[in-house]
Amino acid sequence: MTEANAAPVTGHSPNALAAVEAEIARACKDARRERSAVTLIAVSKTFASDAIIPVIGAGQRVFGENRVQEAKGKWPELTTAYPDIALHLIGPLQSNKAKEAVALFDAIHSVDRPSICQALAKEIESQKKHPQLFVQINTGEEPQKAGIAPGEADAFLASCRGTYGLTISGLMCIPPVDEPPAAHFALTTKIAARNGLQNLSMGMSADYATAIMLGATHVRVGSAIFGHR
Repeated sequence: MTEANAAPVTGHSPNALAAVEAEIARACKDARRERSAVTLIAVSKTFASDAIIPVIGAGQRVFGENRVQEAKGKWPELTTAYPDIALHLIGPLQSNKAKEAVALFDAIHSVDRPSICQALAKEIESQKKHPQLFVQINTGEEPQKAGIAPGEADAFLASCRGTYGLTISGLMCIPPVDEPPAAHFALTTKIAARNGLQNLSMGMSADYATAIMLGATHVRVGSAIFGHR
């Protein structure tokens, strides 16, 4: 699916979430997968509570944020009001924000270097809280982008588990914007399979249907739900 053939959405349209849900259901049916196998993460980065509350009211309960500080500023009040919310950190994590991240998030999608592993292991032990962890794979080996190179993924995953004692739930990727995403999704799926990982965080507003066809268990959808920022 591309932005061109996606259901047209105006910012904050009350039908936006329903349109995304319908597209996920179609993609799951085409892939012969159960709808329950795919978690929709509504990416609420840069949007304030007044934009998020209607989406919660429409039934969405899993949200994604890019920055710890932004999430810290708006989500504690929302999660108090809606205690069944699950919050995912989908952007880069700095080691000095690990304490706040473990306290605030139910899942962290951007584990990508030893210093983060060390900081997370310390905070998980200290807080006795176990967020779901995803290792980010830089499938295009783009120098400006975070993530582990595909050729280093197996060794890094072994280190996460053996050296730092982390339980890794799955992998995350963000394909290069100027390349077809399918090959990048397929590569991420292959790395996950050989490392015994069940969860795959891949696919955004423009390509989540393709990601579902290639095994995504978590899709990160922002503009198709909230409109363009």
